[in-house]
Amino acid sequence: MPLLEIDHITKFFPNTDGAGEVCVFRDVAFKVEQGEFLTMVGHSGCGKSTVLNIIAGLETASLGGVVLEGREIAGPGMDRMVVFQNFSLMPWMTVTQNVRLAVRSAYPSWSGAQVDDCVTRYIDMVGLNGAEKKRPAALSGGMKQRVGLARAFATEPKVLLLDEPFAQIDALTRGVIQEELVRMWTASRNTVFMVTHDVDEAILLSDRIALMTNGPDARLAEIVEVKLPRPRSRADIIDEPEYARLRSHIIHFLVERSRHLQEQAAAESGLPGRNLVRTH
Repeated sequence: MPLLEIDHITKFFPNTDGAGEVCVFRDVAFKVEQGEFLTMVGHSGCGKSTVLNIIAGLETASLGGVVLEGREIAGPGMDRMVVFQNFSLMPWMTVTQNVRLAVRSAYPSWSGAQVDDCVTRYIDMVGLNGAEKKRPAALSGGMKQRVGLARAFATEPKVLLLDEPFAQIDALTRGVIQEELVRMWTASRNTVFMVTHDVDEAILLSDRIALMTNGPDARLAEIVEVKLPRPRSRADIIDEPEYARLRSHIIHFLVERSRHLQEQAAAESGLPGRNLVRTH
């Protein structure tokens, strides 16, 4: 049994003109194994973040469902932690307090010493020694996202959900934190589901990459396996033939094949490709 199963989910949102509903994505189904790092890639509007929010329990699927360890998800839970692109830190709390809040919520029976040990370990892991007493306003974007990663990893969730976590960080800092994430994941072997626009990021981090067609009415087109050996670093993989092959395949999909598959699916359903609605 896989750890996580996304069971043929479909999502409708109300149409902006009030006439019926727009199908964001349809019949998305895949499985994530224990300890796997799976990333979803696709253009804006294909519903990547909505899929993540449904797994997190922050939104509900219109059809289908999500099963975690054999039980259907009915809402948010500490067994799934989300790292958002907008950092989502408590602005009045220090670095230590932000991480401690999550650990205390995940392990209410722990003693203060146990909580402190866990918080210290993960703050050390993301390289924030010396910044423990700083509040978010005094941190750079990269440091804020390090706090988010420390907070999420420290709770040791069954599934870690990353919603374009590096989108608001400059390119140089992004590369550093991506490699820190590789190191943290290698040490913890958390099960991770991430959504991103960044093809290179997906290849560096993932075991498998799920490719979505264009939205609306997006579909999961295929899942490709990343066969590059671990541990990985950007400097090591960039000259690998497999990296070049995989990158070319994904970019070709995003530029050409995604739209073709979406239009083909629309034609088969008998509906126009850019105006798929459900009326009541």
